[in-house]
Amino acid sequence: MTSDMQAEKVQAARWFKTLRDDIVTAFQSLEDSHSVGPMNDKSAGTFEVTKTTRHSDDGTDAGGGEMSVMRGGRVFEKVGVNISTVFGTLAPRAQAAMAARKGIEGMAEDPRFWASGISLVAHMQNPHCPAVHMNTRMFWTPHAWWFGGGSDLNPCLEYEEDTEHFHKTQKVFLDPHGSEHYPALKAWADEYFFIPHRGRARGVGGIFMDDRCTGNWDADFKLTQDIGRAFLPAYQPLIEKRRVDDWSEADKDTQLVHRGLYAEYNLVYDRGTKFGLETGHDANAVLMSLPPLAKWV
Repeated sequence: MTSDMQAEKVQAARWFKTLRDDIVTAFQSLEDSHSVGPMNDKSAGTFEVTKTTRHSDDGTDAGGGEMSVMRGGRVFEKVGVNISTVFGTLAPRAQAAMAARKGIEGMAEDPRFWASGISLVAHMQNPHCPAVHMNTRMFWTPHAWWFGGGSDLNPCLEYEEDTEHFHKTQKVFLDPHGSEHYPALKAWADEYFFIPHRGRARGVGGIFMDDRCTGNWDADFKLTQDIGRAFLPAYQPLIEKRRVDDWSEADKDTQLVHRGLYAEYNLVYDRGTKFGLETGHDANAVLMSLPPLAKWV
């Protein structure tokens, strides 16, 4: 049995909110400063913040969060940076899935849980600008706690130098925690974001971890924080560089087809999507990751 870890829960939830605020500020600045290149003559988009709520089966409060979403911007076609802190009891199916995957005993006798995190997905107007996904999270039950998260790049038009920058930056942030982390988390991302029914990866990879619990909460939390801190330095320069590039109708068509691939993965395989829907969280928040437009051929 673990302790209630109230202080650690508060610290983690506050960090996820701080990270959200930093990313939203940076993304809004990218949108506002777009003065050269395609769509610079359009009005800048703005983030809309919406509260999300979750209720237990008996109607009692079970947490919630905030959706920060921009739609129809001149740089960002759709971007969401969501935070949530939810709690309650796991339904039997979620208990069984967690017990099977993690080997946690006692879930049926005490199925309480608490989870907090940040989840981000950005779909861009310019096909030369890569889509991206990032999340970090903490999960607690009376029987175990763990961290998870990562970020991965999803370009429809691939540039080797962009992929190299994204990966190299993440390595810089992970190496202080041990040189073994980056290659292990990169390999984990390559495996996790593979689409079996298409026989290919969703994008060009990144880093991913789950079930991170060494027994040293402070060390695991600091690693999780640096996964989050790596995101803007890894991603923002790519948008600053590519948002000025002209695109063709063929480029846009390639983007829409690639988005279909992204949607397939999130609806069929993504564990976060499945968990959010099974535990009754706001469906709009859970499905925020889906692109505004996509195409199948």
